[in-house]
Amino acid sequence: MTSTHHLGEQGTSRLRSHVAGELERTRRRSAALTDAVDEADLVRQHSPLMSPLVWDLAHIGSQEEIWLVRDVGGIPAIRPDIDDLYDAFQHKRCDRPQLPLLGPAEARGYVRTVREKVLDVLDRTPLEGRRLVERAFAFGMIVQHEQQHDETMLATHQLRDGPPALVEEPTPAAPADAAALPLEVAVPGGPFVMGTSTEPWALDNERPAHEVFVDDFLIDTTPVTNGRFLEFVDAGGYDDPRWWSAAGWAYRQRADLRAPRFWRRDGDRWLRRRFGHVEPVPPDEPVVHVSFHEAEAFAAWAGKRLPTEQEWEKAARFDPRSGRSRRYPWGDEDPGPEHANLGQRHLRPAPAGAYPAGAAPCGARQLIGDVWEWTATDFLPYPGFAAFPYREYSEVFFGPEHKVLRGGSFGTDASACRGTFRNWDFPIRRQIFAGVRCARTPAPDEIG
Repeated sequence: MTSTHHLGEQGTSRLRSHVAGELERTRRRSAALTDAVDEADLVRQHSPLMSPLVWDLAHIGSQEEIWLVRDVGGIPAIRPDIDDLYDAFQHKRCDRPQLPLLGPAEARGYVRTVREKVLDVLDRTPLEGRRLVERAFAFGMIVQHEQQHDETMLATHQLRDGPPALVEEPTPAAPADAAALPLEVAVPGGPFVMGTSTEPWALDNERPAHEVFVDDFLIDTTPVTNGRFLEFVDAGGYDDPRWWSAAGWAYRQRADLRAPRFWRRDGDRWLRRRFGHVEPVPPDEPVVHVSFHEAEAFAAWAGKRLPTEQEWEKAARFDPRSGRSRRYPWGDEDPGPEHANLGQRHLRPAPAGAYPAGAAPCGARQLIGDVWEWTATDFLPYPGFAAFPYREYSEVFFGPEHKVLRGGSFGTDASACRGTFRNWDFPIRRQIFAGVRCARTPAPDEIG
């Protein structure tokens, strides 16, 4: 995204066109996720962990109205009566089905009306002079917000019972060199710039850019595969408290964990349920639907550990030749289909080793897309953090209760994923599209 400073009318016009395209592209995804099922499925709660799909749809419209219609546009409220209904902090997900929610037809009509007004606001709003609109930030924030809820709705689809409802493209095969890749790559220690102060649509918890020193470490070349994770399962990893933290072992016992979520044993093989399909667990795909506790236990069993957030970002962004941090592992250009498995094109991770064009300078692959990767780091603010434009996006979640995830998944849109993007969740969460990549501290003289 290019700044509107000194671009003049033509540059501002291009930016408006880009924003309009992103809003429309995002809305097509929201429509596809909600049009794929009938009204009964839209209003049903498929899991107490998730909202009914119709709540997510109207919430998307409510946030768009509050920020772009009322705040940016200065237009009187369309539906002030529903603000509390769709305030995520007012009502727990498990309680939302009991609320007087908008029905499917009314929710669709509401988001359509909001969008019509937003496009008018976009046409007449100067995209500079006020921080909220500088370089179309508020519009980008809303695009990312909707895409984040689209990924949440995708997770709800995974939790619903019934036949497949979503359309997917075939995933790419692993490249010819995948089998020859080293198991891990070395990242020499030293300083690098973490976070960003220049990415136009970066959210507050990604800011500001700051220098961090990281010691030498090694990190897995690819995310951990199902086949490798199955070795942990078969070795009795879920039954051995040696590999688990105290909190992790207590959770494993309480929840009776035996394998990643959606796996089930069928004789001498394992099957998984994936968006209505039941299929053998593919050994070469990255494991998905594991909690932080499972990821941490696997890493301990493997003689490794989870990477810190700082290590993960250095592996993903730092270019030792230039000494600078890139926007993405492959460079500064926006993600293309050759770089990463993003945007719900495929409803599964690609085989480990895929997307060589998306490799980082250190040689690690699939750091963006496929599966969110748990890190060992608590979700905390960067030095110099300032909440913007509201505390409830990041600040209220800071603390040891949440662990940071990085990199995005096959269900994450490119607009809501970059080398600095930070996700977070409770360490017990398994319904999210999360996997694991291990790291370790080298032995003396192992990294020259």
